Amino acid sequence: MDGGSRTFFVGGNWKCNGTISSVDKLIDALNSASIPQNVEVVIAPTSLHIARAQEKLQNKGIEISAQNAWVKGNGAYTGEISADMLADAGLKWVILGHSERRSLCHESSQVVAEKTVYCLKQGVKVIVCIGETLAQREAGDTSKVVTEQLGEVAKSLGSDASQWKQVVVAYEPVWAIGTGKVATADQAQEVHQTLRSWLSSNTSSEIAQSTRIIYGGSVSAKNCTELASLPDVDGFLVGGASLKPEFADIIKSGSAKDPSSK
Repeated sequence: MDGGSRTFFVGGNWKCNGTISSVDKLIDALNSASIPQNVEVVIAPTSLHIARAQEKLQNKGIEISAQNAWVKGNGAYTGEISADMLADAGLKWVILGHSERRSLCHESSQVVAEKTVYCLKQGVKVIVCIGETLAQREAGDTSKVVTEQLGEVAKSLGSDASQWKQVVVAYEPVWAIGTGKVATADQAQEVHQTLRSWLSSNTSSEIAQSTRIIYGGSVSAKNCTELASLPDVDGFLVGGASLKPEFADIIKSGSAKDPSSK
């Protein structure tokens, strides 16, 4: 399976942003957006705005994701939201392991893996985030860091291809998130290729070729076309730009990998 055979994936992570008014405006814009064939789009509002987004969203080419989930089911966990609740609310996706959760909330890779397993059991698909800090990159530890982070998930899922089909891996170099800095095309391709090779060696070649590995980190309308053209980049997890009109341009960048357009 080559890159053009994997459905291009664009996620919009709204993070801790939004009002009822701004959510309505964003959804109105998305309702009129044209989603190319072979592009899957998921947006992640705050937990408080998910219901509003579900109510307003009419574009059948877009699904809604949560930004996080608790590691277990329902219970005495004040302030948390379980995967059981996400599934009950009709949500099909959740973002796990974002660098902001890892750094601000001290979530370990093991916890991210445990969350992944539990969410998948509840029928909620997972966008699992991995990435290195600037210090780790400068020390030459990028490959070690990202494969160790992904390795915790792999330990839990093993070589179960049916499980991996429900997972999207988001490589987000921490030094590029919200900084305006973007990995060069060569840097992005190198890490994505490393991850795919690692998956082949540690799970199976089938899983390596079918798993979507997307890039995140200051993705914009200006750089998305070049990044989307890379053979091992299967889409984007977009932060700030997902709150702007240019998100539509980022979505369209995936059309270049539509086999039917060739």
